[in-house]
Amino acid sequence: MDHDILIAGGGIAGLTAAAAFGAAGFTVLCVDPAPPVTSREAEGADMRSTAFLQPAQAFLDAAGLWDRLAPHATPLQTMRIIDAGGPEPEARLSRDFEAADLSPDLPFGWNLPNWLLRREMAARLEEMANVTFRTGVAAEALFTRTDEARVTLSDGNRIRCRLVIAADGRDSALRQAAGIDVACTRFGQKALAFAVTHPIPHGNVSTEIHRTGGPFTLVPLPDHQGRPSSAVVWMEEGPRAAELHALDVPAFEAAMTERSAHLFGPLTLASRRSIWPIIAQHAKALTSERLALVAEAAHVVPPIGAQGLNMSLTDLSALLDLARAAPESLGSAEMLDRYHRARITDIRARVTGITALNQVSMLKPPPLRDLRAAGLAALHGAAPLRRALMQLGLGQSR
Repeated sequence: MDHDILIAGGGIAGLTAAAAFGAAGFTVLCVDPAPPVTSREAEGADMRSTAFLQPAQAFLDAAGLWDRLAPHATPLQTMRIIDAGGPEPEARLSRDFEAADLSPDLPFGWNLPNWLLRREMAARLEEMANVTFRTGVAAEALFTRTDEARVTLSDGNRIRCRLVIAADGRDSALRQAAGIDVACTRFGQKALAFAVTHPIPHGNVSTEIHRTGGPFTLVPLPDHQGRPSSAVVWMEEGPRAAELHALDVPAFEAAMTERSAHLFGPLTLASRRSIWPIIAQHAKALTSERLALVAEAAHVVPPIGAQGLNMSLTDLSALLDLARAAPESLGSAEMLDRYHRARITDIRARVTGITALNQVSMLKPPPLRDLRAAGLAALHGAAPLRRALMQLGLGQSR
């Protein structure tokens, strides 16, 4: 056997998986067709950010990642939802969801830029003797038997292992090779991601502004060039998003400042802009022989409520718990069946819930936007319901 585990995909989920399973003592090979872009200014840098929610900290710490990430992390103390669905793009209703309602000592989570996550995670793998991270190669073909998997890489090498983890994205080649179908919802939306600076400090508040087309979300980042900074995800109907992406910088800054309801003063673009289509998707099965799907190979959700990667970490935690409990059964049919049963119900429920929230965020007719604002006010005003929803968002059972 060449390795215990082969991980296809060197994105944030794949790199986290490699660190976590390596820290647990398994031999791991992680492959990705492209090297991670680890500089903010580099071409192809991922300008999105990731909010790790409270439960993620212990998992990242056990993987040897948290000490690397903590110095760069911005705590999220408050999640503010604003309705700007009136005649003018200005805040008409604002409600704060406070981490202190759930825990006096911990924030909801911590936000980090994706390009920085890749840098620190790749550096962690470099220091692990039982983990190999190979870039420039992809997993192209999968052949399995009851006792092993054989993965053919794009460079012609064939790797024998006990378990294959597909973390190779929403169009996962390994999922397709295994013949696993997906259920997919397309919204006709695209999302723009970029970083901004602004004169008014964010105060460690994540702000989600609703009008039409989808939310405009600002998530706190460390100061950039001496000014308060935030990561922005701006969701709009596809044609409008493409128009915005094509604007010159002054016109784009004017548009994003207006869409932000001027809450932070004039916004200044502080990075490249990236754009991608918004879908909701989940695999109809999470496993095949010797294969486990995780992250976007298993589920894709719109970027609402910091659910996407945190669902992925829950996948990895469930899979790792099973591997630790019976390392001799790594990749067995029994282990993979337990993984599927442990995750599939939660995945389906969260994909359904976030799909509904996104559809509400897209509302255009003024009466329906008024109803959305009234619903937000009612939800926030019912303290037990507010706390229950915050706990659900964090993945807490109560």
